[in-house]
Amino acid sequence: MSVDVINFGCRLNMAEGETLARDLAGQNDLIVINSCAVTAEAERQARQAIRRAAQARPDARIALTGCARTSASLVAMPEISEIWDKPRRATPSVSGETHARAFIEVQNGCDHDCTFCITTIARGASRSIAADAVIDAVKAAVDRGQHEVVLTGIDLSSYGQDFDQRRTLGQLVEAVLRDVPALPRLRLSSLDCAEIDPLLEDLITGEPRIMPHLHLSLQHGHDLILKRMKRRHSAAQAIALVERVKARRPEIAIGADLIAGFPTEDVAMHDASRALIDTCDIVFAHVFPYSPRPGTAAARMPQAGREVAKARAAELRAHAYARKAKWCNSLIGTRQRALIELDNQSGHLDTFANVRLEASLASGNMQGTMTDLIITASDGDTLTARPV
Repeated sequence: MSVDVINFGCRLNMAEGETLARDLAGQNDLIVINSCAVTAEAERQARQAIRRAAQARPDARIALTGCARTSASLVAMPEISEIWDKPRRATPSVSGETHARAFIEVQNGCDHDCTFCITTIARGASRSIAADAVIDAVKAAVDRGQHEVVLTGIDLSSYGQDFDQRRTLGQLVEAVLRDVPALPRLRLSSLDCAEIDPLLEDLITGEPRIMPHLHLSLQHGHDLILKRMKRRHSAAQAIALVERVKARRPEIAIGADLIAGFPTEDVAMHDASRALIDTCDIVFAHVFPYSPRPGTAAARMPQAGREVAKARAAELRAHAYARKAKWCNSLIGTRQRALIELDNQSGHLDTFANVRLEASLASGNMQGTMTDLIITASDGDTLTARPV
């Protein structure tokens, strides 16, 4: 049998995994576990995948790569044949070549030292892909007929700071839009609100080809916890950023990463994160219960406890879901534009809201097309629509 790459984790990991699969095409009896180390749950899922893979293909070699490749619990598994560090590439990793959207790596690694994060240990220092190589990858996506490109990285907003002549993410985005005029839709993955340069902010709020969807790595709503995380922004700075961009482009939908149950977090601090969901109008909340990662500073701090973290995460998710449901309901009756994706019946609006076509109206091959829709209903998470 040919190579099989099993991916976990972030969009960059997916892009690397698909690129790895293309690079290894032709090899026999090889399974690659492309792991994630962000949470203990991610490592548990990798362990399960390794055991299932070994049972399904007992004669195959199983290679472990990705951010959890140094995890003691994974490395010790007898099913693992070899451990790989991903090669550093001068060209971007790309995923989704057969999909409606392409995810293109522009940056990898991180120079920061957030106390909860093992990514710096796993991926090393920040390094950026040259703008010409990124632009070539975007052009290739457009030539394949893809209408949307997502620029992604581990610390995306630090793009270009490692170059001899420092560049910014705003300059890269400006170059992509200028040099690939046929690209209809550009989207950005998670951004650090402390690193959004003025040019990038202008482009996000003023360039219609950049989708009105901003996902921020906020992590918490209380300044003392942010300091203990070694984040480089305050809650007030995050709120001010959201107020600025929404004042200039009101339709922008805000997403955010939030960690619940961080060490030393008390009820009032937790409540600050819940309040941040409202103040920043967060409709796409990625909430994670804190889990200590070995080798990080936060793992040595007084712990709130696993059950506390899980309960607080559930509370934040419920609060965020209610806000998203209200937002989705406000879109009923409006005209929106969507990119129809994999199953020929669903996709994403410009704001990244999930949408499905009414079953009786979905016909023909619409995959990869951009379509104007009237929103007819919502279940609180996914919209229903009919073509205009």
